[in-house]
Amino acid sequence: MYAIVDIAGQQFKVEKDQKIFVHRIEGEEGSNVNFDQVLLIDNDKSVVVGQPVIEGAVVSAKILGHVRGDKVIVFKKKRRKGYQKSNGHRQYMSQIVIEGILEKGANVNPAAEKKETATKAAKQEATTTAAEDKKEQPATKAAAPKKAPAEKKASTAAKKSTKPAAAKKTAAAKPDENKAAAKKSATKKTDSKKNDEGAE
Repeated sequence: MYAIVDIAGQQFKVEKDQKIFVHRIEGEEGSNVNFDQVLLIDNDKSVVVGQPVIEGAVVSAKILGHVRGDKVIVFKKKRRKGYQKSNGHRQYMSQIVIEGILEKGANVNPAAEKKETATKAAKQEATTTAAEDKKEQPATKAAAPKKAPAEKKASTAAKKSTKPAAAKKTAAAKPDENKAAAKKSATKKTDSKKNDEGAE
């Protein structure tokens, strides 16, 4: 079983109990570190590829020591100019040993695992109690809304029944008003004719 993991910007193919040198990482000698940037895991020819990272996969390792790499000479020269310069560089590195490759992200620290299980149990209890409370409350609330639709139907039926009657009354009242208006206009005309005749 092996995995390809990204550690401090570099990709490594790692197996259990393998020792590798990586760029300097934080932590004291002998402390445990976890790397969650796992790109690929091959477990007995069953390959799991991340997109780009496998969710929940963890590579656990232990820091063996902090060292410095071999010296690298950086030499610069410009011909016919009398310029040459020599610098040396030693990279800060850490030596680690791979302790395990976990596909599903099981916690390496048992204390953290216990805490997570305790918090999960507490959350489940809270959700179950909340669900029970919700189940009890809707039973009382549901009775009131059921009565309301019947009342609404009755009120709408009453409104519908009153609307046509009112419309009929207004329709019946309008012809009477029209007749009265016609009579008034006729009486005015006759009065005006009489006044004209009297004036003559």
